[in-house]
Amino acid sequence: MKVIDAMSRHVDNVLPDTKVKDVSLLIFGRGINGVPVCKNRKVIGFITERDILNQFYPSLDEYAQDPFREGDFEGMEKKVNDIFEMTADKIMSTNITRVTPQTPLLRAQSLMFIEKVGRLPVVDKSGNLIGIISKGDIFRALVGDRLLFTEDEDYNDWLSKTYYAAVDVEDRLSHEIPDLLKLFTQHKVKTILDIGCGTGDHAIDLARRGFNAVGIDRSQGMIREANKRKQVLSKEALGRLKFYRGSFDDLDSKFTQSFDAILILGNTLSHNPHKCQELIKQTAKHLSKHGVLILQITNFDKVIKVKNRLLSFNFARLSGEPNKEYAFLEFYDSPIERQRTILKTFAILVSDGGKRWKSSGVRNSLMAYNNKESIGKVLRKNGFSKMSFYGGAFDGKHWDFLFRKPFALESDWLNVIAVK
Repeated sequence: MKVIDAMSRHVDNVLPDTKVKDVSLLIFGRGINGVPVCKNRKVIGFITERDILNQFYPSLDEYAQDPFREGDFEGMEKKVNDIFEMTADKIMSTNITRVTPQTPLLRAQSLMFIEKVGRLPVVDKSGNLIGIISKGDIFRALVGDRLLFTEDEDYNDWLSKTYYAAVDVEDRLSHEIPDLLKLFTQHKVKTILDIGCGTGDHAIDLARRGFNAVGIDRSQGMIREANKRKQVLSKEALGRLKFYRGSFDDLDSKFTQSFDAILILGNTLSHNPHKCQELIKQTAKHLSKHGVLILQITNFDKVIKVKNRLLSFNFARLSGEPNKEYAFLEFYDSPIERQRTILKTFAILVSDGGKRWKSSGVRNSLMAYNNKESIGKVLRKNGFSKMSFYGGAFDGKHWDFLFRKPFALESDWLNVIAVK
């Protein structure tokens, strides 16, 4: 691969007489560590965070004249206003390594290692600036793009550290548990399997109410958190609850018994983009004769047709980090109808006390593009003769009841009750 395959064509650059304050704003605002300095499109220097920070320290002449005063590190911070008024050409590095669009990608990476820099300007045959290449660009091109999508285990481990810690669990359970209890009474449910149990909140609540509950999730981080949360239960209730790490592929090896009810909530089904039918098939095998299956699936049609691909955008603070605020952004690409898949992007931003926002991470997850028709077809194929479809609302924070509204295009959730 060549530099042209990975470089950024939108290049931030400054003029020789640009004030250091404006350079600093550009560096912070773009989340980069340095910018080229150009004159008539020609690169004449490069200014980095390090170049700016170096100005706080004394020069050799200053140190020789007053070595004791210049050892006052807190006093050095007072120089900031003077430094801001300096111009880029006064502090920029002029010994610049440049690359061309046809430079091999690993050659550019090697130059960065040698020069101990994170970005290189890309110039054309005339020496004009036409792009920038960074270590991150090279990593994404050589490694990241070949991974395609995050595995669900990594995806959920990542979410367990931030997003799930901010979810209002009490609000969710107060809406969903009453509907589940009513359904379980109708079907005489005693044993429950929660597939994709996440942090285990449903299983914990149901065990507290006397049900025998088992939760399984492929994320080690989720299961670790679930085992922490279950410690609020009495000894008797703990005896009715088990959590296991694993996927639906492990159902046969982990469970020989059948269950009166199986829960697949929170869009877990769609997190198996190429194995949805197999998951339903495995689920049917582990249901008792008159068992009930409950599915909760994102209404992708609303996201695409009504919400212009945006699922949710919310702000939250975590109990252990009072000085930070998190923003959670979820959106989808248009579905690939032929493959029945849809790509979800989940981005988390964090603010350090309201001063600045920065990225805490972005994940892509390929999902099955499920809807009422496709789910109904798969359920009938696997022996489910009775199906009921309901709609639920969810704005990213506030939850809704499961089985009290008919399903419609405006529903955020497609909630399904299926009986053999």
